[in-house]
Amino acid sequence: MDSHVNAPPAARSGFITRSRAAVSLLFLMNGFVVGCWAPKIPDFAERLALSKFELGLMILVFGVGSLVMMPIAGAQIAKHGSRIVVQLLAVCVLPLLLALTLAPNVITGAISLFLFGGFIGAMDVAMNANAVSVEKSMRRSIMSSCHAFWSLGGLIGSGLGGIVISKLGILGHAELATVLAAIFLAIAWPMILADPPHPDAKKEKTRLPMVPLPWLLGLMALFSMVPEGAVLDWGALYLRQEMDASVALSGLGFAAFSATMAIMRFAGDLVRDRLGGVKTLRICTVFAIVGMLLAGLAPNAEIAILGFAFCGIGISNMVPIAFSAAGNIPGLKPGIGISVVTTMGYSGMLVAPSLIGFVAEHVGFAAVFMALPVLLLVVLLFSKLARYADGVSGGGH
Repeated sequence: MDSHVNAPPAARSGFITRSRAAVSLLFLMNGFVVGCWAPKIPDFAERLALSKFELGLMILVFGVGSLVMMPIAGAQIAKHGSRIVVQLLAVCVLPLLLALTLAPNVITGAISLFLFGGFIGAMDVAMNANAVSVEKSMRRSIMSSCHAFWSLGGLIGSGLGGIVISKLGILGHAELATVLAAIFLAIAWPMILADPPHPDAKKEKTRLPMVPLPWLLGLMALFSMVPEGAVLDWGALYLRQEMDASVALSGLGFAAFSATMAIMRFAGDLVRDRLGGVKTLRICTVFAIVGMLLAGLAPNAEIAILGFAFCGIGISNMVPIAFSAAGNIPGLKPGIGISVVTTMGYSGMLVAPSLIGFVAEHVGFAAVFMALPVLLLVVLLFSKLARYADGVSGGGH
């Protein structure tokens, strides 16, 4: 299978291969675990007696863990290839929902969140790198559909989370989620593409790219993922505390967001082939702006959930387009561009929500959701850069 990665130009493979199925399952598992965490956040805050600001600091610990581990994962991928790295990290992710559920105090909760964020973020880098290798081996654009499986996992995890918690309790939910995640990983394990190490990338790891393009794409990814992190970390609490939603209903905010995101990401590669990266990005950004405003101005939980659903339609293909563009920057190795854009993008999803918690402590979540579209307007300003994403399906690999 290694030879596929470096093969000369040839006909495209079929739509479904073993390696594509494997990397899709890895995205599904990662999204599922994150989705399972979303409905547990209110209980986590209540159990440890955390205010909004203190919970924001705990979520910052989650983000710091990711930002610490993601560059380490990139270096190990360069040294060993993405398969062994993603396998090891996926195994490390498995016990962490249980650790978060059983954490008896703030210290153990913070340690568990640091490890959870670290291994989730590092696995994300490794599975995106594996997806790029599979994309090259197949000579097809698959990034949007891979991210669709992440969203599908988030939908399953968050959609069923509140219901399962109400039936089995917090611990029973964590146990069931861990078993299901292990099953996803076991099925994917033997089919993961064995891409070769990239020893030349190690030399470049110590040098940040001096051209502005990867940093601008990183800024686009950053501002696209801040709203995603806001819905993931604060959507359930917003519905519970400001909309008086039930436990089951509050879990549906991120579920609705994930549902529409998954549907649009499954269609994303075809839509982008038809409309091009620039037009697709602009349409998606407008949907995201409308969704955020609707969620912030909503008079009740149901309308807020509808707003999150609209936002999911918008965010769906903004991030995959940025990642694909990063892998096609002229004169820059794909791994370097992807590492910059991935780290900047996920810092938005992982670190910014802690600031949101601090602001919401004073003005409420509704005002925050109404302010987030300002960031999305910046994405619109840089939308012409999405033209580089069109290189994925054009045989550039």
